[in-house]
Amino acid sequence: MSAQGAAAHEGPLTVAVDGPSGSGKSSVSKGVARRLGLAYLDTGAMYRAATWWCLRRGEDLTDQVAVARAVRVMPLVMGLDPSAPTVHVDGTDVGEAIRSTEISTAVSAVATNLDVRAELRRLQRAVIDAERTPEGYAGGRGVVAEGRDITTVVAPDADVRVLLTASEEARLARRSLDVHGTADAAAVEATKDQVLRRDRDDATVSQFHVAADGVVTVDSSDLDLEQTVDAVLAVVTQVTGRVVGPRQGS
Repeated sequence: MSAQGAAAHEGPLTVAVDGPSGSGKSSVSKGVARRLGLAYLDTGAMYRAATWWCLRRGEDLTDQVAVARAVRVMPLVMGLDPSAPTVHVDGTDVGEAIRSTEISTAVSAVATNLDVRAELRRLQRAVIDAERTPEGYAGGRGVVAEGRDITTVVAPDADVRVLLTASEEARLARRSLDVHGTADAAAVEATKDQVLRRDRDDATVSQFHVAADGVVTVDSSDLDLEQTVDAVLAVVTQVTGRVVGPRQGS
């Protein structure tokens, strides 16, 4: 039976993946979702989209009440295809724009707004719940949701909860490759403030460095992408008993 068939046969599956910046959450979660035939939800992109929306509206990001009010009326649509996830705000594809340095620099001001977090958590839970029904993107098979608070606040009752970690050196190198296309000393230094500051700011409102009870830690420091995907899938099997098929073409 295919991985998709197995997931459908055994009921909906929610996999929650948390971890610090540069730990590989997005790439790994997309790989896991593809292998299991599940939807994919990037909750971090939702905070970035909220930042883009507020800046577009000319909101002062230090005005927490105004920012929260803006986010509550944000017309956000998250595309859940793990092979081609999308983010649209007010009909505009912002998938590329929200990865800009401008957004990366500003997002902490929005992500640490407690009222914003409450609203986006509500939306995230709604997506996760919808993906456990036949009307969901994956036809009721379930979802891999990744980002801050997922394993402890947004989906503490997820079937599988994983804290994906990596050494600071590995995380900085990965983010440097993503942003600058190289992991040489200059690129790592240019990326360091963005990565470490974001983690420091976010740590004031969420816990993502230490696994909570029932959350399985996967350290990807010495693993490549496919090895990390395999490691998370092994956790799925360990926790749920579901046997995941081999990689396509292997």
